[in-house]
Amino acid sequence: MTLDELRNRLRDFADARDWEQYHTPKNLAMALSGEVGELIALFQWLTPEESAAALDDPKLAAEIHDELADVTLYLVRLADMLGVDLLAAANAKIDRNEHRFPAR
Repeated sequence: MTLDELRNRLRDFADARDWEQYHTPKNLAMALSGEVGELIALFQWLTPEESAAALDDPKLAAEIHDELADVTLYLVRLADMLGVDLLAAANAKIDRNEHRFPAR
């Protein structure tokens, strides 16, 4: 599935539930922040070694997958509502970072 296909699936999902009215940039940004917080909570008290091996624990791996999915879905939906091409924005940011942080 491409990012465009995911965006369209999210549009259809929200439209079928009449959620467009709630999907304002403010609400989506707040929801995204909450989901990032839930992802952070999964790693909060792990050592660096434990966090690197987090996907070895089936229960924790499932929770991480769910939270990463939630973050992705809210980010894609927010970008869609704002008319932002995420791939173009990400590539432009990497281009700027290449100038700010040149390779050694």
